[in-house]
Amino acid sequence: MKKITMLLFFFFTAVLSAQIRGTVTDNNGLTLPAVSIFIENTYNGTSSNDQGSYELNVKTTGTYTIIFQYLGYKTLKKTVTISSFPHELNVKLAEENIDLAEVVINKKDNPADRVIRKAIAARKDNSDRTARFKADFYSRGIFKLKDAPKKIFGQEIGDMDGSLDSTGTGIIYLSETISKIMYEKPNNFKERIIASKISGNDNGYSYNSARGSAFDFYNNTVSLGAKMISPIADNAFSYYKYVLEGTFQDENNQMINKIKLVPKRDAEPVFEGYIYIAEDSWAIYGVDVDIKGYRAKQEFMNTMNLKQNFSYNTKTHIWSKNSQSLEFNAGAFGITFLGKFTHVFTNYEFPDEFSKKTFTNEILSFEDNANKKDSTFWNTARPVPLTMEENKDYIKKDSLQILRKSDKYLDSIDAKHNKFKILDLATGYSYRNSKKNYTLSYDGLIDFTSLSYNTVQGYNLNSGFSYTKFNEENGKYTRIKSTFNYGFAEERLRVMGNFTHRFNTQNYATLTVSGGTTVSQFNETEPISKLVNSVSTLFFKNNFMKLYNKEFARIAFGRDVANGVYLSAAVAYEQRKNLFNNTDFVIIKNNDAFTSNNPLAPNDYTTPAFETHHLTKASIGTVINFGQKYISRPDSKLKVRNSKYPTLFFNVEKAFAATDKNYAYEQISGRVFYSKVLGNKGSFATNIKGGKFFNAENISFIDYQHFNGNQTHVGTGFSYLNVFNLMPYYTNSTNDSYFELHAEHNFEGFIMNKIPLLNKLNTTLIVGFHNLSTPDRKPYQEFSVGLDRLGFGKFKIFRFDYVRSYQNGYQGDGVVFGLKFLDVLN
Repeated sequence: MKKITMLLFFFFTAVLSAQIRGTVTDNNGLTLPAVSIFIENTYNGTSSNDQGSYELNVKTTGTYTIIFQYLGYKTLKKTVTISSFPHELNVKLAEENIDLAEVVINKKDNPADRVIRKAIAARKDNSDRTARFKADFYSRGIFKLKDAPKKIFGQEIGDMDGSLDSTGTGIIYLSETISKIMYEKPNNFKERIIASKISGNDNGYSYNSARGSAFDFYNNTVSLGAKMISPIADNAFSYYKYVLEGTFQDENNQMINKIKLVPKRDAEPVFEGYIYIAEDSWAIYGVDVDIKGYRAKQEFMNTMNLKQNFSYNTKTHIWSKNSQSLEFNAGAFGITFLGKFTHVFTNYEFPDEFSKKTFTNEILSFEDNANKKDSTFWNTARPVPLTMEENKDYIKKDSLQILRKSDKYLDSIDAKHNKFKILDLATGYSYRNSKKNYTLSYDGLIDFTSLSYNTVQGYNLNSGFSYTKFNEENGKYTRIKSTFNYGFAEERLRVMGNFTHRFNTQNYATLTVSGGTTVSQFNETEPISKLVNSVSTLFFKNNFMKLYNKEFARIAFGRDVANGVYLSAAVAYEQRKNLFNNTDFVIIKNNDAFTSNNPLAPNDYTTPAFETHHLTKASIGTVINFGQKYISRPDSKLKVRNSKYPTLFFNVEKAFAATDKNYAYEQISGRVFYSKVLGNKGSFATNIKGGKFFNAENISFIDYQHFNGNQTHVGTGFSYLNVFNLMPYYTNSTNDSYFELHAEHNFEGFIMNKIPLLNKLNTTLIVGFHNLSTPDRKPYQEFSVGLDRLGFGKFKIFRFDYVRSYQNGYQGDGVVFGLKFLDVLN
């Protein structure tokens, strides 16, 4: 019965969708995928699927001239008269006869260099021809796993909701979109998605977008992880050698040059493969290039292949991209990951100009019910037919979805998941209700992920309870959590509670209420992670973390108030008490003494850092992203930062109702963050901060402006734009005005890729500068140079920096060892 249903489905699909349809093969009968197929001198086209099948939609019967174009094969022009639909047209393509007669390669006169120079000279003119257009766009994305192991790090993979077969192979994601796009170089873009489909998810909205497929070789660089150097970039001869493998005539008798790309240096962000250039116009006829993962700074990717086909319209005299495919394979931990994106561009229009209101900050939106289009729509609108494997995946997963939404199935899955074992008392337990979409969790008595060590609490760990409820359709989210922290050396239990409610994912309105008792670092930004402090204290007897006891209650609310403007406000009551060291336990002993818990007097073990007191703080803050773009999805609004402009942060804080009026104060502060990609020369980023206290002469040291120092010589961030690498944590704290600047330039391989032997490391060079100015001290400055993306094989998780510091003269130097994974763990 299942086989009959499958056959009927295939028959029904074919009848509905195929007007001109067939299969493209070579002379040996092998099917050809990604063949570009279009009606001559029109922008009505399609592409063959992985099995060589194609479907070309036409509106009426009549005579048509159809072009079949595939790189490496002779372009075929076929004229057919159609009296009824569907019309079957199977074709065979012959391999291209490459004319090698005039190919002479020498250092003085390489004909390939001549072609490339012409293409570079004509690059702007050819780019301008398609600098403004409207088009219909189709995208299909598919991801597969191959030979997946049964377990990873001891965790069962399972069949991934029916995606994998018994060999660990199968499609884990399949989606399609149909959209209308408008584009004007360099950055004006607008896309309206008409239809969106995800296998096994009738409520899902695909992330496929034309914006993410704009790989333009007329630009100097092509963004594919790294900024890859275009073969016809202004500086292309510094990166490539070229070989003219031959020429051939296209269907319009235009001569096409097939040029092989040979990288000069293996580690550079360059392509391998072929670029096809049309004689006289020097426009791109086609691209067939490979990208190695390490060249794109994507170590988990092995290789990627990008193909682009362009067609020439004799009426408009424009070469336009009609189809594109992007295939890649990646892997780690014994898993092979395969992916492919298919893109088809049709129905081009090239207006002389767009109206001023065409392009707004909204760059992508969805039609109502875009994800509810039925099979009739897809069978008639889909330009590239599904393969049998893809058809099966839709049928299987859509059927499974119906089953898995049923009350009976959800109850059975929850019953299995919710079974309680006596060991769960120690390790933790969660109860799930899939129908009502909530989860109750208990962290257990032995939550080793929370275990840490400091000289105030000794060893301490957490437990707690939580309730979470989430609505996928509108993004509404509620979480109630309690945290119990016990310090073994001080024999004290502290309890905190937190309530968070996000109202939606359109303006991200969020309310947070929290309170309880906790230990807090004097610097509330917590520059020392618990893990790094635990290692530093236990193994090196450096207890840099300084803590005080805080009893508090806080309420905060924030939301987007306009595009690019986020506003937040908070009120908090705090009672602060001193804490002292309660243990001197270490794993590796030495003669050094632990410092006290007083950051102002590290050798004074009895004097408290401050008097016990309380106060109330109120703050208002805003974040401004100028020119922010956004994607309007029915389930969320996704913000896209405009790289032309910086991001601004402002905050006003007032402390009042304190134990003593001397603890009250006002503070204004601001921050500017800016980053810019400088083509293939890397990226520059800066983080500038400043602020001023008022009426703060006698405030508590807790409320001073503290700066993120680092005395552990361990870096935990992906960038160091918020930290001083060698500065002591509290020596420059201030209750006056301050100015803080951090800047880094990451050359992204621009320099290291050119140095023999060192380029084998596939690392990047980073230089940095850091400055801190306060009224009562000489400026503190640091200069650094380092190597990022160091590691083993695919795991580039280390960074080394050499740093020199100055304050009223040379202060010292040192090496900072960066561990990027700690940023995730903490």
